[in-house]
Amino acid sequence: MINRLTSEERATQLADLRGWHAVAGRDAIQRHFHFADFNEAFGFMTRVAIKAQEMDHHPEWFNVYNRVEITLSTHEADGLTKRDIDLARFIDSIAPGPLTASA
Repeated sequence: MINRLTSEERATQLADLRGWHAVAGRDAIQRHFHFADFNEAFGFMTRVAIKAQEMDHHPEWFNVYNRVEITLSTHEADGLTKRDIDLARFIDSIAPGPLTASA
């Protein structure tokens, strides 16, 4: 069983993440990404999908053309866990620089 992050853990872990913010009304985090075009956005999503499958931890996401919105929360824990932080860190490590933007 995986446990939700405590308030202290959450504050510490989120401070280290680039551009992620809390989702209103949910124990989840979210980040928005902008890319040069659809191919770049889809390539990014593919890399995230491969890692998510390896981790057996799958994001909620939304894509329109060159924009990708990712929301992370652990369903079995009904909230934010270390799995979400680990996946967010991976996502940050592969996200492109200048065209990437948070909400």
